[in-house]
Amino acid sequence: GSVKLLLGDHVLWGLGLVSFLSQLAHTALPSIYVLYAGYRYGWGPGQVGVLLAGVGVCAMVVQAGLIRPIVKAMGERHALLAGLLCGCTALTWYGTAWTGELTWIGVPVAAFWGLFNATSQSLMSQRVSASEQGQLQGATASITALAGIVGPILFANVFARAIDPAFGYNLPGAGFWLAGAFLLAAFLLAAYLTRQRPVRHEI
Repeated sequence: GSVKLLLGDHVLWGLGLVSFLSQLAHTALPSIYVLYAGYRYGWGPGQVGVLLAGVGVCAMVVQAGLIRPIVKAMGERHALLAGLLCGCTALTWYGTAWTGELTWIGVPVAAFWGLFNATSQSLMSQRVSASEQGQLQGATASITALAGIVGPILFANVFARAIDPAFGYNLPGAGFWLAGAFLLAAFLLAAYLTRQRPVRHEI
């Protein structure tokens, strides 16, 4: 029923794909950052742990106190697009920063990726009736679960190949660049899909 619900509305299906791309990109940091930082910066578990803790703290600050006023000021569509753009910028920077200390520049930027999660569900909910909200929740949960399965495998393999001497190049940041590309694609698709006001269904 959840699949049928998504396929019955091209905008809803498209926003589901945007959500999948965002969730997929989100798995890059926990999947490969420990290996990436150790390989590129010589970081140990302690340094990686501090950075990941910083990511969590910044995300909590944005979620707790900034999302509501930002969405109110910008509107849902612009907040959603801004969130994707912030995520794209941060992930691309993670793969580009030439010292571990410079990675911290991307941490507060990544926190505003949370704007996407705060608005995507709302925009999708506006396209279904009250009786279909449960199916929509099931569909979004399935999307998250699928991304959680595919993402770690994908990014681990990309990282391994990007530093394998047999391939003749050394691009340790390739996994994060790929994740950033997913978010850029999600941004462009979301911008197209939300160019008009969503149609509310009658109950």
